[in-house]
Amino acid sequence: MRVPDDPYRYQEVLVSPMYLAGSDGTGDAGFAPVAHWPHHYLDEGPCQLVVTSPDQRIRIGWFGDDFELWKITAAAEAVSAPRWTATFNHVTPAEIVAGLATALAHDYAQADAYDGNGRFLAEPSLYWADAVQPLTDAGWRREAGERGTVEIVAPDGQAGVLIDNRLSGWDDETVTLWAGPPGWGTRAEAVFTARTPSHLIAATAAVMAESAPVIRERHQINRRMEHLVTLTPVGHIADPQLPRAPTPLDVRRTAVVQAVHRAARTARTAADLRVMAARSRTAGAAQNRSGNYATAAATTPSAISSAPRHSR
Repeated sequence: MRVPDDPYRYQEVLVSPMYLAGSDGTGDAGFAPVAHWPHHYLDEGPCQLVVTSPDQRIRIGWFGDDFELWKITAAAEAVSAPRWTATFNHVTPAEIVAGLATALAHDYAQADAYDGNGRFLAEPSLYWADAVQPLTDAGWRREAGERGTVEIVAPDGQAGVLIDNRLSGWDDETVTLWAGPPGWGTRAEAVFTARTPSHLIAATAAVMAESAPVIRERHQINRRMEHLVTLTPVGHIADPQLPRAPTPLDVRRTAVVQAVHRAARTARTAADLRVMAARSRTAGAAQNRSGNYATAAATTPSAISSAPRHSR
């Protein structure tokens, strides 16, 4: 006998705490802060989408079918090895990924386009507390752990951060933000390598410390997590024949689209200004060189005519 579908299966609910909400099955929220950056869709291989900064020094990869769903890196040059790496598994809410993506977009926008620097490449702080200050400010407490490690846990005991100070290699994974009980479908993890700038870890942790709930459809909540979260229905199940009023999720999606369009316009304006400035400097330099050559030709024509040409 066919069991009738649960009429509440696709009902939108507010999930709290946010760090136990799990993934909504898409990367929309995580990519929203960098929606104006170049998108590269890949047909083959585990990575399905890569969003990069315009100079390709920052890369955000989406592995739609893997355990490690997100891989984010930053490098000094587009073709150089990553300075640091952050990975987020398939249970991690995309809203937490958005915390890091937002900080990266801000750092990139503030970077000087001509000196190659950016705060997203800064060396991490010497003090581990700087990376997790949003958590301690929110009342997360430090607990006893293994020697050489620091562990801080949320008041409900269902989330925390583990800092491993025993490792010394730059590529070692030293900071792990986690939420949920151990298990393939229940434990969210965000892992950062040793050279990840502290303020970027803090930006990610700050989202975990927020108390605001997030919206999910009821079927997206793992059954083993239901007793750990608070679910508040959003609206009601409407007659499919009748138009429904916009839900908070609809309003949020509209706001995200508008924000992305504003960010894209701002990024294009800033890029145009940088290009205009670069062209102005190039034209000025060319004019100066032309003037110098003309002066030299008037005074020492034989020297100029016999000098070898330099390719540019």
